[in-house]
Amino acid sequence: MALVHPQPLYRPLLLGLAVFAAFFVNLGNIPLFDLDEGAFSEATREMLARGDLVSPWLNGEPRFDKPVLIHWLQAASVTLFGLNEFALRLPSALAATAWVLLTFAFLRRVADERTGFLGAIMLAFSVQIGIIGKAATADAVLNLFLAASLFAVFLHWRERRQRWIYAAFAAIGLGFLTKGPVAVVIPLAVSFLFYASQGEWRAWLRAVFHPGGIALFLAINLPWYTAQYLAQGQDFIDGFFLKHNVDRFGDSMEGHGGGWLYYLVVAPLAVLPFSAVLFKAVARVPAAWRSDLGRFALIWFGFVLVLFTFSGTKLPHYLNYGLTGALVLMALAVQQMHSRLALLLPGLLMFTVLAALPSIVGAVLPTIDEPEVVALLSGYGQYFPTAYLLTMLALAAFTVALMAWKRPRLDAHLYAVGLAGTLAVGLWLVPTIAQIQQEPIRAAGLTARDLPGETTLVMWKMRTPSASVYARRVFLERRPEPGEVVLTHRHRLADLDVPTEVLYARRGVVLARLADTDD
Repeated sequence: MALVHPQPLYRPLLLGLAVFAAFFVNLGNIPLFDLDEGAFSEATREMLARGDLVSPWLNGEPRFDKPVLIHWLQAASVTLFGLNEFALRLPSALAATAWVLLTFAFLRRVADERTGFLGAIMLAFSVQIGIIGKAATADAVLNLFLAASLFAVFLHWRERRQRWIYAAFAAIGLGFLTKGPVAVVIPLAVSFLFYASQGEWRAWLRAVFHPGGIALFLAINLPWYTAQYLAQGQDFIDGFFLKHNVDRFGDSMEGHGGGWLYYLVVAPLAVLPFSAVLFKAVARVPAAWRSDLGRFALIWFGFVLVLFTFSGTKLPHYLNYGLTGALVLMALAVQQMHSRLALLLPGLLMFTVLAALPSIVGAVLPTIDEPEVVALLSGYGQYFPTAYLLTMLALAAFTVALMAWKRPRLDAHLYAVGLAGTLAVGLWLVPTIAQIQQEPIRAAGLTARDLPGETTLVMWKMRTPSASVYARRVFLERRPEPGEVVLTHRHRLADLDVPTEVLYARRGVVLARLADTDD
């Protein structure tokens, strides 16, 4: 049964609805998540508080994790809209929107409008893309520039126009200013493998060593990297290039490890509810390799998959660096799908698992030994009201109804289940997790914000930089001293051997003042 697509007149409206639902619904209504959102946001807040637009700082210490572009974008947004979740996440939402629209424009140019529309829709509605598109981190911005650079690489190979070399170098340069070497390594490797597969490695060398492109890359990056080195010296080189790039690839950092199958498990979950389309694309690998676009997308996704499989540090969002390539393959493969059941089954399983989530948490909770986690999950049932269960069951029933719908509109089914999945995650799942995990931290930070200015705030035995964002003051990371206010887990208070006055406490998170021994 062939795909029947919406009339072109409706495609812009559908695409606009998709990016709005995926990246802007509930954008400012959820507390910042720790560790990443809290760290990026607090570094931006401290940058503005210090009046220092060169060096990011976090809780009073230099932060060498990432370059500066995301902080400049967040700072501009905060200046316009105030220090709040919406402003801190807006750059990511705009970057994700541009990422989707760029994918549509690229596929329409190199394939056709139908393929562009399907690829853009699946990109917007994939669960993992929707999450990072609303996150106050550098990932959506980086992925925009990665996609732009590799689209430009393919267009230069296809059209042999110099402007695409400059576009590629500009995107790589902005990516390098966003997250560092990964923005160079991936386009460089993918373009080499693709050109080599076509027997054109000499043309690749000419493009890579293009004097104008190299000058553009340096013009984008040298000013800040030079200023940062002059401000921070060798500590910047050691902290950024060595620790957070070389060491991160070689060893597992902050407990983020995983086995060889890690990304093979992550990939179908990342593109939910379109996992069946990914499996179809994998089954069509030989056919994809025989086409120029399919080969390029396959090399792109495959290289990222292999690269980060060998990385010591593994995080789900690392796969996003190649996920655009996978979505290109999926946009080509979905038009070969004819079964509503196969197309919609992952969505049905997703809604069923979400409906069962409260029961799953209840079954797992007795097996958890960490007191911090047990305290956070205490009373979890109140955050899964009857409306949550009814919504997930209704979405599951809706998916079953789509499976039974006899009209040959698989594209409409694809769009409907994608929208349903995005709203389920954005309106129910993520806010519920935020209420459980982050609301106590936000409330503690707001309580600390009302304390006298001379009060010293300390964070001990926990890393939740979002508390500093809400307090609009730095929480020092060390053991607290008498007279200071500490943010910690409640069971840690006994380890201080000092009388304390609890200022705020909820689900194991406590803000307490230590008695001053001089009194």
